[in-house]
Amino acid sequence: MADTQLQNALAFQALHQRDELLVLPNPWDAGSAKILAAQGFEALATTSAGLAFALGRPDGEGLISREDTLANARTIVAATPLPVAADLENGFADEPQGCADTLLQAAACGLVGGSIEDASGHVDAPIYPLELAVERIRASVAAARSLPFPFTLCARAENFLHGREDLPDTLRRLEAYADAGADVLYAPGLTTRAQIDAVVRAVAPRPVNVLMGLSSIALSLDDLSELGVRRVSVGSSLARTALGGFLRAARELRHGSCDFARDAASFAELNDLFKAGQ
Repeated sequence: MADTQLQNALAFQALHQRDELLVLPNPWDAGSAKILAAQGFEALATTSAGLAFALGRPDGEGLISREDTLANARTIVAATPLPVAADLENGFADEPQGCADTLLQAAACGLVGGSIEDASGHVDAPIYPLELAVERIRASVAAARSLPFPFTLCARAENFLHGREDLPDTLRRLEAYADAGADVLYAPGLTTRAQIDAVVRAVAPRPVNVLMGLSSIALSLDDLSELGVRRVSVGSSLARTALGGFLRAARELRHGSCDFARDAASFAELNDLFKAGQ
């Protein structure tokens, strides 16, 4: 293990132990990672949807493999000196040992954190039964604890992203994942102050991650900090914003205008930014 990975792991762990909110943006490639690092962010996390879109694939249909994910993670780890965590989806396995193997392979890529979700990827049963979901987190925790550095494991309860807006079940799952040893708890798709407050209280003092970048959430970062949220990520929203600008420009070009170029970052600015990272 490189000294850099140990230092990054300790730094990432410390970012979760302070009172100040950790804003954890989500790059999808080396270039976006370097841009985010240049803006002064303290750590980064990959995005499975952003990667899927960059590869020209839809998200959420099992089309991104563990190999795709880890290859992408390696490029992002190599792009900046910042700590990097990864969206490890459902561990790319149903069984607990498969999740543990994925976590160990993630650590071997230079990652210092990662998330495991309880979404199964199976249409007929999109969320794993609670007992199996807990075993999957417990196995992932055991793998993390076997490493010679603190790998920050985030456990995700995916109910709200799969049409199951069942807050009591989500709280029950997050509490169980915390008891199983997860370092961070996360229920993407929560949008109200009451929902987020309930999650923070249920798993305290473990840190909670909240997904921002959803059009349905009106809370600010200050609001989340006041609620006791310790970490915020934005999922695919940065990638979608970039692709949204590209799509608008392409449509404009198709209809005979190049006015979109007025809003483009300059060649010199981008070239200098990427030179600085060499």
